[in-house]
Amino acid sequence: MKQNHLQKPINSGFNSQSTAQDVIKGIDLSGKTIIVTGGYAGIGLETTKVLSQAGAKLIIPARDPKKAKKNLSGIENVLIEEMDLIDPHSINRFTEKFLARGMKLDLLINNAGIMWVPLKRDSRGIESQLATNYLGQFHLTSNLWPALKKAHAARVINVSSYGHQMSPFNFEDPNFEHREYQTLLAYGQSKTANNLFTVALDERAKKFNVRAYSLHPGSVYGTDLGREEPIDLYIQMGTHDKNGQIKPEVKAKLKTIPQGAATTIWCATSPLLENIGGVYCENSDIAEIDHGQIEHTYDDPSTIRGVQPYSIDRENAKRLWKLSEELIGISFNVE
Repeated sequence: MKQNHLQKPINSGFNSQSTAQDVIKGIDLSGKTIIVTGGYAGIGLETTKVLSQAGAKLIIPARDPKKAKKNLSGIENVLIEEMDLIDPHSINRFTEKFLARGMKLDLLINNAGIMWVPLKRDSRGIESQLATNYLGQFHLTSNLWPALKKAHAARVINVSSYGHQMSPFNFEDPNFEHREYQTLLAYGQSKTANNLFTVALDERAKKFNVRAYSLHPGSVYGTDLGREEPIDLYIQMGTHDKNGQIKPEVKAKLKTIPQGAATTIWCATSPLLENIGGVYCENSDIAEIDHGQIEHTYDDPSTIRGVQPYSIDRENAKRLWKLSEELIGISFNVE
């Protein structure tokens, strides 16, 4: 397997306790245009707030514009536009409108995602977590490529997850047509896809001074990502008691939402990454490759770290790029 030799911690000076405000300190984003998908809830909302405070202009594509308007009330320099990542026509409408303005795009933060859903398929027959968490992201980035290139120093941030460790990408049956559907396998596969996309995009885009990063936000308390999660599984994992309440000792170890948004902000703005790309990050630093040396226990979130070699493999990344174009019927030409 060929991986980026830069996939190793660089002693950024930050850690799991650092907040988004900590990592953006001293950085001015005046004149920058940023798109944040899902930028109106959870860590996405915190990401939007912090970037706005640093002077950036933000466009927030929202599946639920009414909720977005309510949650983003009072935040400056924010424009809400309707978009649903599972609907290719919606992505096309959003990007056509954006490109028509002739603006450059300095940062694309692919933050939106779903988890714990039962088997659903989009209009093309694609499994919903793959369609939303990855293929929608691939399609959106492809359409916005001219604006990213125009910025001359753009970054694409793909919010992935430690969940990539649950499954490699299944090239033979990505849509669960010939195997039993398991929601966590589908989620894991979609997050592995985020990481592989980052590797392939960075490889192609760096000659245009566009870099790509993927990241694990950490185990974060208070987001709505787990809203459909069966409570029995939490109990089984040891994080909740028999009444379905999170154990205080576990909650105390979880990240707050400001801490959960920190790695996104670090990847988006850190000067330390100016000559580095195609890497998977966590705790506001580049992650260590997990060769089996990291012991993971779910009731200790600090052990939920590391990146699997299969999810940053260059050959897998090239293969996925080609398959992605075939699955959604577009050509993403980085030129």
